[in-house]
Amino acid sequence: MSTDSNIPVKYAYKGANLISFGTSIKLLFTGYLVTIGAGYLMALTQILFTHGMADGKFGLSLDDIVYSYYGDRSGSVLESKLNGSMKMNAPDQERFKIIQWVRDGADEAKYNADIKPIVEKNCVICHNANAGSLPDFSKFEALKKASESSEGATFASLTRLSHIHLFGISFIFMFVGVIFSFSTGVPCKYKYPAIVMPYLFLLVDIASWWLTKLNPHFAWLVIVAGAGLGISFAFMWTVSMYQMWILGGVLKQSDRRNAVLRD
Repeated sequence: MSTDSNIPVKYAYKGANLISFGTSIKLLFTGYLVTIGAGYLMALTQILFTHGMADGKFGLSLDDIVYSYYGDRSGSVLESKLNGSMKMNAPDQERFKIIQWVRDGADEAKYNADIKPIVEKNCVICHNANAGSLPDFSKFEALKKASESSEGATFASLTRLSHIHLFGISFIFMFVGVIFSFSTGVPCKYKYPAIVMPYLFLLVDIASWWLTKLNPHFAWLVIVAGAGLGISFAFMWTVSMYQMWILGGVLKQSDRRNAVLRD
């Protein structure tokens, strides 16, 4: 049986923690953290170009969240999209023609005479029979339905997005949390909440979509939950990278603590 006296000097002060892991483990963890970090930034960018344009202005606001989940019930879905996330997909003059057609009652004869060529030119490239979840605007009935009052996300779409986010994001934070769990020297009053917060805020985030769908006053909860997710992710990501490559790399510190068995 080996004893401490038989352990080579270069391994004598190493433990199971981010500072002391070998380069191969650090590279494995770093590759995952960098990739997930890039994915998180892409997700934020995608939110800015979808929900962030719901009110026609770039940047996420309470109005964007209300329009996305509760809807802009003073106008139609089509008008809301043409003034929001679809604003850049057609010239202003053609957008205004469609909006005026909607406000005039979305007459089919008027559609065939003036609106159909605009839709075929600018919309059908994405909104067609092969578009999956997007409405097929090659059919008048689909465009007519979109000209009705905007009520935001449907319950079917919320159900689909909820289960995707609950499964996907919980797995992401499980692996980020596992890596962060190997950190040492982080006070328990910060470490424990950082690990638990993503799951709590994820549940609050999903719940806030449904609550906002029912009542627009809950829109602020979406922002709070999203901010909580971002803060906990940034904290775990930064601490993990710092301990692996600054403390254990540049500064070449040693640490005998076993982060698996104790904090």
